[in-house]
Amino acid sequence: MGSLDGRIAIITGAGRGIGREHAHLFAKEGAKVVVNDLGGSLDGTGDDRSAAQVVVDEIKALGGQAVANTDNIADWQGGQNLINTAVEAFGGLDILVNNAGILRDRVLINMTEDEWDAVIHVHLKGHFVPTRWAATYWREQSKAGNPVNAAVVNTSSTSGLLGNPGQANYGAAKAGIAAFTVICSQELGRYGVRVNAIAPAARTRMTENTPGLSDIVKAPEEGFDTWAADNISPLVAYLSTANCPSTGKVFFVQGGKVQLFQPWTLTTEIDKGAKWEVSELETEMTKLLG
Repeated sequence: MGSLDGRIAIITGAGRGIGREHAHLFAKEGAKVVVNDLGGSLDGTGDDRSAAQVVVDEIKALGGQAVANTDNIADWQGGQNLINTAVEAFGGLDILVNNAGILRDRVLINMTEDEWDAVIHVHLKGHFVPTRWAATYWREQSKAGNPVNAAVVNTSSTSGLLGNPGQANYGAAKAGIAAFTVICSQELGRYGVRVNAIAPAARTRMTENTPGLSDIVKAPEEGFDTWAADNISPLVAYLSTANCPSTGKVFFVQGGKVQLFQPWTLTTEIDKGAKWEVSELETEMTKLLG
């Protein structure tokens, strides 16, 4: 028996890279998988919609169950269509893995409005829309008295949580996804839904084109490949199992390493008990700034 036997999963951006590895592992672990991919290029242009079907065919050839979906997950109707695909094909939905994304790297001073908007749209809205429609489905099931044991796994990034020059658009979106994860977990727990996120480090089209990473992510000639994309999927599968207790957490994962991110935390304080003078803060703020 697989760890995901009988569970129905949607994985966005599953035509290539990490998403493809998720889809294969989920099917191997017994899940029925909706493989979503618009088939766009790294910067989000184009739509080679055969990418999703290729992965479906691979899964079926190995004895798994999968269907393709090529809706734009950042589109309102497309997001609803995506959820409907799972329900119509397999009779329900238990897991949503939000993985789809694009890159349009540029230092802030040269970034265009379109480069900002496109990345925020695909990543941040592309997480919101499917999650919103999935949550609506699960709430309806819960209110109808049908037990819900659902999981959402979002995809954040160290570019947002730790910062990376040249990726203000991507980093802002990924930091937003981490906050979105925490808030969704707080709102959806009442309906039987757990929400977590990962910040993966792996060799993909994105990391191979990320400033400062192109040389680092190369596969070693021998030994364990810590940058292999398939290293990421076991954690995502675990977070999607019926018995996983985690919710509202963000995990870094690379190779065989998994670390829990500590959220924004208040530390040292100064408190005058009255309104500050600017001259006073010039001295007292050194206690916070180190």
